[in-house]
Amino acid sequence: MASSLRHSLTTKVLQSLRCINNVVLPEESQLLSALQVNSSSSKKQIELQLPLYTVIGKGNNHVEKKSIFQKGGEIIKGFQTDECITGISLSPPESKNLFVNFHLDISHYCRHLLIDILGTHEKDYVLKKLFSVPKDQIIVEFSSPNIAKPFHVGHLRSTIHGNFLSNLFLALGHDVKRLNYLGDWGTQFGLLQFGLDQGWFSWDEISKNPIRLLLEIYVKANALAEKDESVSVTARNLFQRLESGDEELSKNWTEIRQYTVTELRQTYARLGVKFDEFHWESQYGIKELTNVLSILEKTGHLFIKPGEGTKVVRLNDQRTVTLIKSDGSSLYLTRDLAAAIDRWKKFPFRRMLYVVDNAQSDHFVSLKSVLSLMGHAWANNIEHVKFGRIKGMSTRKGTIVFLSDLLDEAHVRMKAKQITSPNTRVNVEENPQITDILAVSAVIINDLKQRRQRDYIFNWDDALQDKGDTGIRLQYTHSRLHSLEKMSGVILPDDLHSLDTSLIQEQELIDLMRDLGRFHQVLQDSYNQLEPCILVRYLFDLSHSIGVALKTVPVKNQEEDLAQVRLAIFSASKRILSICLKILGIQPLDEM
Repeated sequence: MASSLRHSLTTKVLQSLRCINNVVLPEESQLLSALQVNSSSSKKQIELQLPLYTVIGKGNNHVEKKSIFQKGGEIIKGFQTDECITGISLSPPESKNLFVNFHLDISHYCRHLLIDILGTHEKDYVLKKLFSVPKDQIIVEFSSPNIAKPFHVGHLRSTIHGNFLSNLFLALGHDVKRLNYLGDWGTQFGLLQFGLDQGWFSWDEISKNPIRLLLEIYVKANALAEKDESVSVTARNLFQRLESGDEELSKNWTEIRQYTVTELRQTYARLGVKFDEFHWESQYGIKELTNVLSILEKTGHLFIKPGEGTKVVRLNDQRTVTLIKSDGSSLYLTRDLAAAIDRWKKFPFRRMLYVVDNAQSDHFVSLKSVLSLMGHAWANNIEHVKFGRIKGMSTRKGTIVFLSDLLDEAHVRMKAKQITSPNTRVNVEENPQITDILAVSAVIINDLKQRRQRDYIFNWDDALQDKGDTGIRLQYTHSRLHSLEKMSGVILPDDLHSLDTSLIQEQELIDLMRDLGRFHQVLQDSYNQLEPCILVRYLFDLSHSIGVALKTVPVKNQEEDLAQVRLAIFSASKRILSICLKILGIQPLDEM
């Protein structure tokens, strides 16, 4: 919805409220956030709705529905209509939700909205102050695979959702740190070092294919350790030497990490994901962990468990969590405590989001609880953004292990569909990057259209369809709009105020303009719920409206004024589609 209309409307509502007795006036920002385009209004009408509870209920304790309805009637009496807001009505008293409905003149609505979308830079349009979002320091920790272990589909979901959240917060003006916290610590190092000492692979071989070869070393060493206790003892001793600062082992570990990050960056690049910082569990060694334990000891929260020798903390709910094992080595929770404290010192965050699957809920409850026991009030700024699991994702070769395998498989299948599709406009052999973007689009949208916390079953055929609700369909819609701009022979006027929006009469265009007006409220809902499927489902609705309009409303061979205003609507649609795809982590394609 155009910002000028929203601000004008909220000013008038506040003027009406000042004339009503015993009403606590809401902030203008509250009204701006609450206003929403009525997606179910009558076909030839566009309405803005304001929930009456937002206007009357908040700050006015124990206001009954009947009283809210009466005061809604008083708002209507005191409201001044104009050429843009042509009427005002109240939802029937028996309605589940009470709204004040503002009826808009379609021509004015379309002019304001088209100027807003097309006359503003993409970034500035997203930042239009249509809902109140304080600008904060945000840390998003996501992806976080483990060295020498498979980059499984759980890490894929973390990567996709974490990237979406980072893009969304950044688009809304926050200072965002994208952080990848890699698991590079624990007995697994000892097993890897054991395999390296056995000469199973040379450093040169590892440098060329680190993730697969390190996994192979780990699996082989782990199998030996299960049969031979001496291998386990050797691995534990090697890790303890590393944790104590052994120079040679530290050098080996540094090289392993560097090789791994280099390969990971290549895979992340295919997904369009970049990180501001890579952090490691190994950054938090004896010194950092000693500081954590010292504070807990001084406050009387850390004690040694009798008969086991482990160091544990008793939480307020009387549960105990272990921080130090009986052999003196640390645990993931201990290192996470040190990492959180370190991050707070480096960039005091208003929110720190850990994008990790549902199974880790207890871990983050413990993390926040222990930090609170240590006296860190900012522990409440930590949030666990949970997600469900993917089931059924496999390649032709069998079960997926590596993310690169998944993307390669998607590329191969997408290329086969491009070759056989009559809609393909590019030379597939000469444009592999387009095939890769389409494949990635399919995988990302197939994931993000699901409710975040639900498990779902992956199906290759569903994900790669070019019809229905898929990433391919969204890319196809964007490409069609680009082609229309390029081939229509119509040029938009420099002064968008000259667009004759009174010519917008077709129901298909009115429906499309109604959808465009919903953009900011959808963005607000996605932000409030940290839920990408809200934005994806909006894009499916928008894409459907665009498709219907493209079929029935021509731009070519029309009178200039009519052609220009129609093209303006399609160009605005392309811009909103492009903005949303980028927030979701997808590069919009102009041809495919």
